[in-house]
Amino acid sequence: MSSRTPENIAVLMGGPSAERSVSLSSGHECASALQQAGYNVVKIDAGPDLVSDLRTASPCVVFNALHGRWGEDGCVQGVLEWMGLPYTHSGILSSSLAMDKEKTKEVYRRSGLPVAESVLVARDSFKSGHPIVPPYVVKPNNEGSSVGVYLVEAEASKPPVLSSDMPDFVMVEAFAPGRELTVTVLGEQALTVTDILTDTWYDYDAKYVQGGSSHVVPADLPSFIFQTCMNYAMKAHEVLGCRGLSRTDFRWDESKSTQGLILLETNTQPGMTPTSLTPEQAAAVGISLPELCHRLVEDASCNR
Repeated sequence: MSSRTPENIAVLMGGPSAERSVSLSSGHECASALQQAGYNVVKIDAGPDLVSDLRTASPCVVFNALHGRWGEDGCVQGVLEWMGLPYTHSGILSSSLAMDKEKTKEVYRRSGLPVAESVLVARDSFKSGHPIVPPYVVKPNNEGSSVGVYLVEAEASKPPVLSSDMPDFVMVEAFAPGRELTVTVLGEQALTVTDILTDTWYDYDAKYVQGGSSHVVPADLPSFIFQTCMNYAMKAHEVLGCRGLSRTDFRWDESKSTQGLILLETNTQPGMTPTSLTPEQAAAVGISLPELCHRLVEDASCNR
């Protein structure tokens, strides 16, 4: 299938983040796909013995199926660079940058990409009242998969009581009404747009529980909105310095035409679970999961 087919691929999965269970699912799906593509695969649950496990496996390429902190924020990328092991997805800087939601927004703003207003506030400040006028969303500044996200409605008389495992500082973002859209970028190609339909909003269960949401692929949108989403996702991928694969999420208030389209965030290691958006988008444009994973392996390198 390739001119440089490696004999051994190590798939990193699991790890210690809040997204461990999602990563395990992604890792198993990707390992199976890589085996179908003809690779020898070793699955590694990333933990304290990661360096030793990698040395034992002696892979030609490391397929990074980790999600969340440590696996998606530049940490494991630094380990792989230090060990001289070619790996998939984005490198140290872009991974770290995209994982920090507020810094990502700073890059978006400088590049002319539209975003919702947001601020970083101390978790304890919620005890004294709303940090901004509702409605708004509260989320960790450096987690994904809608982990620890609170939606504060317009009529809320007081701020939410945040759980003790929320970080000391959180992002508070003005709620953006409208449709939930997303675009995957593979290499230098934006794949398509998905319209995500849910009964409430796109929380953790909507993402990963069977039947939690439905997806319209390709999205039934005005052509200029569809193309703008594709262009914005490609630009976000480029200005953040992403490599291999990314997925950018949007909100679109259709009553405001293009002025109602904003970027929420860019995920440098999109989920690859059975309910995930990226494999579904790839399939919609004729790219199977084995082919998608194969392309990521072919793109793997150090110094990313």
